[in-house]
Amino acid sequence: MTDHARARVSNEESSSTPRSSAEVALPSHKGARGLQDELKERWSHSDEQPEHDQRPDGAKPMQTGVIVRRSLRVIAGLAIVAVFGWMPLRAVWQSSSVEAIVNSRLVTLRSPIDGRVSSLLDLSRQLGPVREGELVARIVNPRGDRMRLDDLRRQLARLENQRPTLSAKLATADSARQDLARQAAQFRDGRILQLEARTAELRTSIEAAATRLEEATAAVERASTLARSGAVSTVELARLTREQSVAQQAELAARMRLEGATVELAAARRGTYLGDSYNDRPSSVQREEEMRQRAEDLKADLMQVDAEIDWLAREMITERTRFVERSESNITLPAAGQIWEVMTSPGEDVRAGQPLLKVLDCTQALITANVTERVYNQLQLGDHATFEPSDGGPGIDGTVTNLTGASGAPANLAINPDVLSKEPYRVTVTLPPVNVAASGCTVGRTGRVVFSGTKS
Repeated sequence: MTDHARARVSNEESSSTPRSSAEVALPSHKGARGLQDELKERWSHSDEQPEHDQRPDGAKPMQTGVIVRRSLRVIAGLAIVAVFGWMPLRAVWQSSSVEAIVNSRLVTLRSPIDGRVSSLLDLSRQLGPVREGELVARIVNPRGDRMRLDDLRRQLARLENQRPTLSAKLATADSARQDLARQAAQFRDGRILQLEARTAELRTSIEAAATRLEEATAAVERASTLARSGAVSTVELARLTREQSVAQQAELAARMRLEGATVELAAARRGTYLGDSYNDRPSSVQREEEMRQRAEDLKADLMQVDAEIDWLAREMITERTRFVERSESNITLPAAGQIWEVMTSPGEDVRAGQPLLKVLDCTQALITANVTERVYNQLQLGDHATFEPSDGGPGIDGTVTNLTGASGAPANLAINPDVLSKEPYRVTVTLPPVNVAASGCTVGRTGRVVFSGTKS
């Protein structure tokens, strides 16, 4: 029964003739249907009465109060409907998710080497955020293979021991070469002086031969004059003529010897020696050349040893770094976040590739939501979305980056999207990067996602 009907019934009872209690009381056997019929009958009876009833003057203030109370009730009902019905109506009108939760990807830290866990991050830190680059574990392998490093060290030691010997041999060869070069220079200077003296001697011999030739020529001319007068015999003239020819040949031979000595002197000045009793170079020069060649070979050997020593030193540095990497390793965080799961303990032997820790990457948060089929079919990749936290915090804008539908979601998320079971259609919204130190890790907070239907 409404407030309006109750008011009509009360007015009718006050204005009409009093009835007996039997007439006013409703029969109990009629039930709800009988009560409804009785109310309709009384309502129709009240409408048939004249507009201006003959009521007492005191009844008008009562009627005014009833109207005021009735208006207040109507206003209160409308306010309640407006307040408590707006959220459901808005949820119906907007394209939004049924459920939504802040999620994040898991980063699995694995052991890069075989070894033993010597230290591990304090498990109490699991409750708070951890910084990027922070040391969380240390792996030590006391049985690391250092055979290659020892081999390089032995080779380096052998070459370093050979180098002083080669240096000493090279110094000795240089000293012997310098002595032989000095001897060769002395021999060359002496030979040149000898050839210059011989050249001077040959020039003197040529002058003497020329003088004898002039004397012989003059004697032949006198004998020829005297022979025509009969003062000199023919035999004497022939003798003088023969002496003139001998003198002429002697001068020619001296000039030829001078020419040979000049050629030998020029060759000696160039470092080449001509003669019948030795080669083009004397033994001192030949020995000096041999010693120079030996010194060059020793110098080349020393340069090769130095090059090998330098190469082995660099190779040892590389191999030592590689050995350190194989024998010990520091595990650091690749991103700021929160320790999610610890899968080892100090003193435990681990293998290469074995997972040690799982860390929440809180710098790149995701929203995992499920939606109805109608909303899912309206969404596209890149659509703008806003996450509204359930605790009343400010909304966070994001972008739709994955529409998995009813299929399985990625397995590296901290919270499996399958826990959102009210609707089977799942959506992933990527939020902008956040400062973990300022805002903390909000994984697990609930809310809803409102989709605007526009590209970000």
